[in-house]
Amino acid sequence: MSAQSLQSFQEQVSDLLLRHRSLLDVLSKLGQTNASVVRSVTKSVTECGCIELHATKQQFEPGMDLQHAKETIRKHVQGELCENCRDAVTNELGRNLFYMSALCNLLEIDMDEVVRRESQKCATLGLFNLS
Repeated sequence: MSAQSLQSFQEQVSDLLLRHRSLLDVLSKLGQTNASVVRSVTKSVTECGCIELHATKQQFEPGMDLQHAKETIRKHVQGELCENCRDAVTNELGRNLFYMSALCNLLEIDMDEVVRRESQKCATLGLFNLS
């Protein structure tokens, strides 16, 4: 998202959020929507079957260079989300983003600043950013 669209989305959420203005309400809704994201991805595997999960231990050899490691690492997902599952996951991610924006609003945190800082951290730390 561009900075302008993040800012306008955050303002839109502030205008729309009437019922859950309590910090505790927003925190619980953020957790609930996060669980819904996980559930919709899980259902894509277990109910629809459009994607499959083939998780195994990642094999890293001592002294492996970065390029070889990138070629070796597997994402454990096979297939692609069907249209229905993609729509469901996208909707759940949107609701999660809504409540993340609401939390930022309540704590007076600019989402654009959050993205800028995280991007800066990724650029500075690179692979060491993994935590």
